Amino acid sequence: MLKSEQAVTAAHTSTSRAKQKRMSPFQAIWEYRASYVFIAPFMICFMIFIMIPVIAAFGLSFTYYNSLEPPRFVGWANFRYMLSQDLILIKYAIPNTFKFATIVGPGGYAASFLLAWLISILPGVYRKWFTLALYTPSLAGGVAMSIIWLPLLSGDRIGYLNSFLIKLGLINEPVLWVTSKEHLMTSMIVVTLWSSMGIGFLAMLAGILNVNHELYEAGRLDGIKSRLEEIWYITIPSTKPQMLFGAVMAIVGAFKAGGIGTQLSGMNPTPQYAGHLIISQIDDYGFTRFELGYATALSVFLLILIYAANKLCWRLFGTKEDE
Repeated sequence: MLKSEQAVTAAHTSTSRAKQKRMSPFQAIWEYRASYVFIAPFMICFMIFIMIPVIAAFGLSFTYYNSLEPPRFVGWANFRYMLSQDLILIKYAIPNTFKFATIVGPGGYAASFLLAWLISILPGVYRKWFTLALYTPSLAGGVAMSIIWLPLLSGDRIGYLNSFLIKLGLINEPVLWVTSKEHLMTSMIVVTLWSSMGIGFLAMLAGILNVNHELYEAGRLDGIKSRLEEIWYITIPSTKPQMLFGAVMAIVGAFKAGGIGTQLSGMNPTPQYAGHLIISQIDDYGFTRFELGYATALSVFLLILIYAANKLCWRLFGTKEDE
């Protein structure tokens, strides 16, 4: 009886596939019109706010455009200038961006997973308060910058960090944490990591909390003896979708964080370009020099970098069904 039901199901599936192949695209859309009505609001917003701007950006990247005159087609001139003559981009923005993203992206991602796992083993009554405490900095933004970090990292003796270190005898003179070339990048990384527990952190926490506890019991019966083995063999494989989402959000956040150096140092550009990132270069050409064509070309270059990093995440955490 079971075999006959399976045969009927297989025949029905093959018939449906053959029918779909015979239908034209317009017939297929009409047949599934109810489904398209449901996804229409999302598709309209996606086209207006994402797809069309991206296509327009690719088009403007091949033009000279100053927002006053009509765009003038210049071919690959913007990209040739970017790769051969923009010394600030080559010498400062690209190396600083890769250093910043390499530390903040994986570092924030690892911290998100570790803290999410630690919260998951807490009693439920404490879990929500620790989650709120860790998630709040990602919402604070400029408020936390002006209230917490700027007084803390002030370069005089009144700054909280300098005052504390001088009292302990660890330093004799105040350290210019945010206005010196040597320490600005470190300060940027610390502040960004502090505020990196965003939506990716919540996604990983939700994934860990929803892992079937029977898997842990079965693992202990199969010889898993430590928490580390549970994480490696059960937690990580069971939360791959959430970890993929968290990785993508961490990479995008690391690459797009550009104003942090200017906010901390109060200077634009940052001291000796120590905190100058690709986003800073885009802002400089787009909103200061009004060379919007070249600024758009820089944006396309950054988009390609983010896409390559996201493909790496899909390789690490994606599955064949997701590709």
